Amino acid sequence: MNKTILLASAASVLLWNCSSDNSQIKNETTISNDVSAFLDSYNKKYQELITKANDAQWKTQVYIVKGDTATSNATERAAQALVDFTGSIENIEKIKKFLEHKDSLNPLQAEELEHILYFAGGSPQTVADVVKERIKVETGATEKLYGFDYKLDGKSVTTNKIDEVLRTENNMDKRLKAWESSKEVGKGLKETLVKLRELRNKTVQGLNYTDYYQYQIADYGMTTDEMMQLLRNIKKQVYPLYRELHTFARYELSKKYGAKDVPDYLPAHWLPNRWGQDWSDIVTVKGFDLDKIIKEKKYTNEWIVQQAERFYVSMGFPSLPKTFWEKSDLYPLQSNADHKKNNHASAWHINLDQDVRSLMSVEPNAHWYETTHHELGHIYYYLAYSNPDVPMVLREGANRGYHEALGSMMGMAAMQKPFLVGLGLMDAKTKTDSIQSLLKEALSYIVAITWQTGTMSEFEYDLYAKNLPQNEYNKRWWELVKSEQGIVPPTERGEEFCDAATKTHIIDDPGQYYDYAIASVLMYQFHDYISKNILHQDPHSTNYFGNKQIGEFVGGVMKSGAVGDWRKLLKDKTGEELSARAMLDYFSPLMNYLKKENAGRKYTLPETRD
Repeated sequence: MNKTILLASAASVLLWNCSSDNSQIKNETTISNDVSAFLDSYNKKYQELITKANDAQWKTQVYIVKGDTATSNATERAAQALVDFTGSIENIEKIKKFLEHKDSLNPLQAEELEHILYFAGGSPQTVADVVKERIKVETGATEKLYGFDYKLDGKSVTTNKIDEVLRTENNMDKRLKAWESSKEVGKGLKETLVKLRELRNKTVQGLNYTDYYQYQIADYGMTTDEMMQLLRNIKKQVYPLYRELHTFARYELSKKYGAKDVPDYLPAHWLPNRWGQDWSDIVTVKGFDLDKIIKEKKYTNEWIVQQAERFYVSMGFPSLPKTFWEKSDLYPLQSNADHKKNNHASAWHINLDQDVRSLMSVEPNAHWYETTHHELGHIYYYLAYSNPDVPMVLREGANRGYHEALGSMMGMAAMQKPFLVGLGLMDAKTKTDSIQSLLKEALSYIVAITWQTGTMSEFEYDLYAKNLPQNEYNKRWWELVKSEQGIVPPTERGEEFCDAATKTHIIDDPGQYYDYAIASVLMYQFHDYISKNILHQDPHSTNYFGNKQIGEFVGGVMKSGAVGDWRKLLKDKTGEELSARAMLDYFSPLMNYLKKENAGRKYTLPETRD
């Protein structure tokens, strides 16, 4: 072949390759631009619709009037408008096509698209009628749950009153009445829960999830089997300490109530919590009674919330927006109020920006003091990731457990002695029993993590993933309460009851109670890091107040929202992967004490957990 022809041929190939490369670059640029335009439009509309839905839902929780259909109808319409958009078939098809070109997108674009597709799985319009019915049933269930008229001795009472009886009353007849009263709401929710299970499963199956539980777990980037194994591993790790606490509680409560015999399992109405998820009120730390101090200082409901804000501001966080104080519902209703409200503490990010609110029923006591510090943790998390670097659809916790972890950590930090001394709530010379303090914490956190990984998670796994028969709801619930927590009901609980449905989350925050378990593990990891690397203090005796470095560390965890992988964020910030190591280290001094206390006592839980 002629040399001239060879050169011409080579030039032709080079021109073709350049043209091909240019065409590919142009195509990739077009795709990226199309995705940017779609995401800009989606985020704007999403914020508009979720604001309306959140605001409507807020009204159903703070102003409940029996027979009021206008509020519930407005809530249904707002929720329907949101799911019509997030579950739009057009949006689903667009996202799937965009994700076929994932390599052409920047990581944030890809993450937004995958998150939006996950949103769609919760309300796909491929099964629009099912979604619409689910919203209607969920709204009605919320009204039944929060509008229920609890009664003691024929008189209407709040759940706060029931909780007070279970925390403080020694008369067993009164305790039993209060406990049974707390379960009455479940009877009217049995059929509703059956329907909710059916509708929730059918909804997510519209986008090829096998069941609602699998859908919720997918938000962690995990399979159902992986999550259940993780939870069971955590439960197994804390079990030896839980077994000691269970034995301790049986003997101590028997003594307190004057029982003739120590029961093998804890009667549910003996415990200071309606579900046996927190036993901390069994112990009063000697030399320190925060309830008494708050009462003596005549602190008001308002002081409790304002002090929690001062705590965060001291670490460098901003003051709460003025609208927080104007729009939140923070205090109990007056006894003559013409409506009811949900008394369960919660934090709300209404518009995914600066409209943050809290729903509480704060009273001047130790419980609400700690709870308020916790709830403001959520509020400050919302505010931290409400920044231009985090798209609206990613304005969430790094995973759902992060929110609870950081809120719980702040609540725990606000109860440690050096912090309380600095606040003037405790005299530095006051002698407290460090082991009793640790015991009280374990009766809260270790007891709770067993309830979270065990009873709640196993029940909802059975409910959604294994399609638990409706004539076995209460039977299975109490089987789990006994095997996981070592607790039994005080009276026969047949299938006319639905005691699982008395727990708020089963009805209106389903399939994700393991968030709290993961949060508990994360909480101790973060606290361990802060104690040892920032404060250089004993993790059992810290004072976060006024430390700007802690604010920078916590703010650094918070500000990225759901952008990026939660595992990488944890490793980058603490140097560790998710592990119960820090939690077990924290409670290790308690084990020797409990073994001595329980020497000679009968253990009724098995020595090891499979």
